[in-house]
Amino acid sequence: MIRSLLSRLIPGRRAREPRIYSSAQHDLRRDSVSRGAAQVVDRLQEAGYRAFIVGGAVRDLLLGQRPKDFDIATNATPEQVKPLFRRAFIIGRRFRLVHVHVGGETIEVSTFRGPQNGASADEHGRILSDNVFGTQAEDAARRDFTINALYFDPVTEEIWDYLDGYKDILAHRLRLIGGPVTRYREDPVRMLRAVRLAAKLGCQIEAKTNAPIAKLAPLIQNVPAARLFEEMQKLLLSGHATESLQALRAHGLHHGLLPLLDVIMEQPLGSRFIDLALANTDARVREGKPVSPGFLFATLLWHETLAAWNARKQAGESPISALHEAMDQVLDSQAEKIAIPRRFGADIKEIWGLQPRFEQRSGRRPFRLLEQPRFRAGFDFLVLRAASGEVPEELGTWWQDFQDAHPAEREQMLVADESPPKRRRRRRGRGRGAGAAQEDGPDSAGGGAGEGGEP
Repeated sequence: MIRSLLSRLIPGRRAREPRIYSSAQHDLRRDSVSRGAAQVVDRLQEAGYRAFIVGGAVRDLLLGQRPKDFDIATNATPEQVKPLFRRAFIIGRRFRLVHVHVGGETIEVSTFRGPQNGASADEHGRILSDNVFGTQAEDAARRDFTINALYFDPVTEEIWDYLDGYKDILAHRLRLIGGPVTRYREDPVRMLRAVRLAAKLGCQIEAKTNAPIAKLAPLIQNVPAARLFEEMQKLLLSGHATESLQALRAHGLHHGLLPLLDVIMEQPLGSRFIDLALANTDARVREGKPVSPGFLFATLLWHETLAAWNARKQAGESPISALHEAMDQVLDSQAEKIAIPRRFGADIKEIWGLQPRFEQRSGRRPFRLLEQPRFRAGFDFLVLRAASGEVPEELGTWWQDFQDAHPAEREQMLVADESPPKRRRRRRGRGRGAGAAQEDGPDSAGGGAGEGGEP
């Protein structure tokens, strides 16, 4: 039991002696958690330490949802945890913890945190270092929301609750622990998390928790770009992206995340395109199908890219050069706020770069496009454009039929190229053939592709 240390209170975040719910009072059982998580808890307790499944896993299980992973909190320090497991690694600077690998599962083990002394915060109140260890009661008070401060012991099947988080679970209420202004200043990402969890879990944000968000929204701009991308990715891949983005806008939190979102959403065509993309993503997540973050960000930023592309073409730039310049312009502007990893940036560019090529349905170009590694992603993107009315539906239908057709039938589907073949100037001197004239049509390696040419 928690002893005299419970009397050490964190200002504004009081954690009393826990209420312990026995297995007769809830439906959570040992077999509800992963085998790896249960084994890690067992090993820590056998070594004389206290250890619990904590946070989102307990919350999701109580709400009837399947957790993505299982985290463990313990009174053992990272240096004490590591020797207990064959495959364990201490990671992190701001927040040191241990990753324990059990089979193909990675279990995150953190040490109970204590109160901050304020010395490791920036001028806005954001915590820069978080390695002050403490008691379990202090650890509960340090967590963000009450529903994330529940501790489940898979050995006894008890739930330990310091802050009435179990009652909030039953009431579907999202309540911040401690003073909202202070907690949001400590970590502005908590504002994004509140919106995401409320949408994902179907919870109502408590009035006091909700009140400061609009005023403190500018603090998001102080968060490192890499963390913003990580949180934005969680939000977009939550299975409730549509509701989450609407909530972000309602709270004024989209500024600094996707600064171009307002421009996109104000355009009826863009709104239709975004709505279809988010609905498709949400459906895939809920069905357990894979979703590409690169594809999703490509949809969110497409209409700004399209506007920049058209502006450059009107200014006299060649179509393909204009497209590449527009892509760089849009992605560079996002990099200032969200650090989109390079691998996703490459995917985004490939998807966008394939779009003009779908206009080409003559010669050998459709066959070459089918062989592109990113063809399927580019085609799915084209289908969204067609469904939103940006391009004719007939174009998407033609490409679907072309994929499904027998190779011999594909030859009959090709559209006649109305543009005359372009000729290259005769080369003087030695060329591929001594003194030979070289004439290339639009399908040759040297042919000009025009607006629908291959980027």
